[in-house]
Amino acid sequence: MEEEPVARRYLVMPHAEQGMIVGLFGGSFNPPHAGHQLVADIALRRLRLQQLWWMVTPGNPLKSRSNLAPLSERIAASEAMVHDPRIKVTAFEASLPASFTAQTIERIRARNPAVRFIWIMGADNLMSFDRWQRWREIVGKVPIAVIDRPGATLSYLSSKMARTFDYARVDEEDAATLAFRRAPAWTFIHGPRSPLSSTALRAARAG
Repeated sequence: MEEEPVARRYLVMPHAEQGMIVGLFGGSFNPPHAGHQLVADIALRRLRLQQLWWMVTPGNPLKSRSNLAPLSERIAASEAMVHDPRIKVTAFEASLPASFTAQTIERIRARNPAVRFIWIMGADNLMSFDRWQRWREIVGKVPIAVIDRPGATLSYLSSKMARTFDYARVDEEDAATLAFRRAPAWTFIHGPRSPLSSTALRAARAG
C-alpha cells in the first residue's frame, strides 16, 4: 500500500520569534502515547518554554524500520494527542537531506540564531545517548533537559553521557535557567511518570 503523503505544513520548520525559549522534543513516536505527552507537559512547565516542537522523525537509526508506521500516520496520532497550542507537531526533518540529530540541531540554530533552544529527551534514551552520532557535539551545542521515565530514574548517575558531562549538570531546582546557560549544560527533572511505552503498545497491538 502506498504511503499517504505528508501535508506540506508539517515539512516546514515551525516559526519562533526572537528571544523565545523553545524545546526540541524529537522521536519516532511509533506510536505517540501519554508518556510522551507527560514529558512534553513537564518540560513546558519546568523549563518555562514558550514553544515545544514535537519533532516526528522519519526514522531512528538505532531502531528497526520494519515495524515503523507511516510518517503521516504518526503525525496524525501526535496531533490527536496534543492540545496545548504551545506544542507544534512537525516533521520538517523529512524534507532535509538524510541527517542525524547533531546536523538537525545545526540547521535549526542556523535558521534561528536569536532563539534559545533546549533539547528534550526521556530518561530512557539517556542510557543509549552515547551511541548517537556526534553525541558529544550535541551536548556542546544545546542545553539538554532529561525528563524522568519509569525504570530510568538512575540513568543520570550511570549513563556515559551523565558521567562524561557531570561537571555541566544543572541542579533540578534551577531547571528554569537552563535556556540561558551556555552549553554544555544539562539537567535531570524528576516528576510523574507514565508506565506506557511505544514498544509495549506495538506488542499489545500485534498480540
